[in-house]
Amino acid sequence: MDIKQLIEEIKKVREASKKRKFSQSFDVIFALKGLNLKKPSDQVDLFINLPFNRGKKTKVCALVGPELKANATENADFVVDSDSFADYAKDKKKVKKLADEYDFFVAQANIMPKIAQSFGRILGPRNKMPNPKAGCVVPPKANLKPLIERLQKTVRMVVRTQQMAQMRVGTEDMPDEEIAENILTLYNALIHDLPNEKNNLNLVYIKTSMGKPIEVKP
Repeated sequence: MDIKQLIEEIKKVREASKKRKFSQSFDVIFALKGLNLKKPSDQVDLFINLPFNRGKKTKVCALVGPELKANATENADFVVDSDSFADYAKDKKKVKKLADEYDFFVAQANIMPKIAQSFGRILGPRNKMPNPKAGCVVPPKANLKPLIERLQKTVRMVVRTQQMAQMRVGTEDMPDEEIAENILTLYNALIHDLPNEKNNLNLVYIKTSMGKPIEVKP
């Protein structure tokens, strides 16, 4: 798979997609094969930094104590301070609303047990618990600005229950070249993580959010 090929396929997707009154997302779909997802070694859980943002703002919620509250208020899209954790623990709907609205959750490291107790049952199954691999568990005196800037170009790819991964890689407003670079970055990261590399890849599709998938043959 190379950039020129991807750009040509993206053009085909644009041509086949009906014009909408909004800017549609571009998604890539990886259909996999030959994995035994009961084995942790065959599962995929990657945080991948893309060369370009995905055309829509990545929203970040900070779960913090008093030490980090001021910095989080300045940099995150929404802040839940530790004094409010008990309210969320009593109201699953409030936690579900957070999970629906925010893409990443950042946590203050020394209160992680409280965060897990209050939010874990909802965020965990959605793969949204603050994750150290993404740098989302931070010290009490951290500066969140560079982390949140990096998360704007970060994608989490998870394959645990079915042999497929689908992710947004851009929007119709973005140049074809930037969308193609994002797809290629995801493709390379996935291939290098699979136990049998390209032999575990079945099909690749590109689509707009409202359009039909078009196959890309690596």
